[in-house]
Amino acid sequence: MLIPVILSGGSGARLWPVSREAFPKPFMKLGGELSLLQRTLARALPLAEGARAAIVTNREYFFKTREEIDALPAARGCRVTQLLEPAGRNTAPAVAMAALWAHAQDPAATLLVLPADHLVPDEAAFQADARRAAELAADGAVVLFGVRPTAPETGFGYIEAGEPAAGRALKVRRFVEKPDAARAVRFLAAGNFLWNSGMFCFGAQAILDAMQRHAPEVLAAARAAWEASRAGASDEKVTLDADAFAACPDISIDYAVMEKLADVLVLPSRFTWSDIGSWKAVSEQLEPDADGNTTLGDTMLVGAKNTHIQSEDRLVAAVGVENLLVVDTPDALLVASKDASQQVKEIVGRLKSRGHEAARLHRTVARPWGTYTVLQEGPRFKIKRIEVKPKQTLSLQMHHHRSEHWIVVSGTAKVSCGERSFLVAANESTYIPIGSQHRLENPGVVDLVVIEVQCGDYLGEDDIVRFDDVYGRSS
Repeated sequence: MLIPVILSGGSGARLWPVSREAFPKPFMKLGGELSLLQRTLARALPLAEGARAAIVTNREYFFKTREEIDALPAARGCRVTQLLEPAGRNTAPAVAMAALWAHAQDPAATLLVLPADHLVPDEAAFQADARRAAELAADGAVVLFGVRPTAPETGFGYIEAGEPAAGRALKVRRFVEKPDAARAVRFLAAGNFLWNSGMFCFGAQAILDAMQRHAPEVLAAARAAWEASRAGASDEKVTLDADAFAACPDISIDYAVMEKLADVLVLPSRFTWSDIGSWKAVSEQLEPDADGNTTLGDTMLVGAKNTHIQSEDRLVAAVGVENLLVVDTPDALLVASKDASQQVKEIVGRLKSRGHEAARLHRTVARPWGTYTVLQEGPRFKIKRIEVKPKQTLSLQMHHHRSEHWIVVSGTAKVSCGERSFLVAANESTYIPIGSQHRLENPGVVDLVVIEVQCGDYLGEDDIVRFDDVYGRSS
């Protein structure tokens, strides 16, 4: 049984301000109808034997990932299980957990491991290569997908390919970390170096055996986490035990296993590929104009050259600029040289060190029940637009430092406040005093839209005490 396993972790810091901790890179759409995660699922699910697949992701992304799955026509009729990590521990523990889960489904399972945030336009060529890799893996091989370099890229790891093995596959001679520019030029000229795509194919038992030999501490910790979690597993999700999973070493599958194996094979790809690792890489996926400019959203360029501009909700104009990246979101604007696109992650690091919310949250924040958007805030006040999906409900909660005034714009709200429960129709309002237990629900069949005005000494999102939550959240 071939089971696609999609690794959907990491915050995609180089793609800030669109990618953030609470809305990471796999959920980005890049101008298309499908997110990167949905595109990965769409090209992988036709390969799934038994209509089984898994996504390894953070438990904070469970509801958003479930929405992505449910909205994808290709996923209908498939069982896509989420393996939910309490915290990121790199790819070796993620692969180990996926292998243990898959082995429990079928001891002879073969895993096709794919990052969620890569772009592969030629799905037919990818699927043909994946089937060939699965054939090799069925014979016990561990297979990597190598991509033929098109430029001396310094942002990728490389694989030096050796003598031919079975079919088009080659033996891996060695792995090389991200090189400097001079070495990258030499690798391109040599002709036997491939980009390491981070995609793999191997039997569940084969990778578990390899971990037992080369990374026993990773496998032991993963087994402990699996045993502590499997009793509550379902087809929808496996919530990994937090304490047990925290004991897993933070290490990549390349360092832990691949670089130590003697007989790894690399299959040179026949498909085009991008890991969308920077805004420069995003711009290269779009059709440029005569001056080399690429755009997304409402933009206007005059005398600009080799510049990428995108905007989410307003006009962005540029005059006489060259070799720039301009990415505008409602609460943050990035302006960078294309040549410095890899350094965007340094901005995120500085934002985190300052405790700035822009590293983690967008102005519009997704929740299991819908979304909220911060419209305006200042000393002692914050104004939000809250949208609650039909039949959904917020937690029963209270706040120590703020009161709330709710005005219903459309739909009908069911409000609980203290001992009272009542309906609030459009163009009506209600008041929630500080310290009152309260809940907002949408009992209707259309979206509920509410304007919330908060007043108080402290208006942070962590001033929430939850008493009951249908989504299982405690904070």
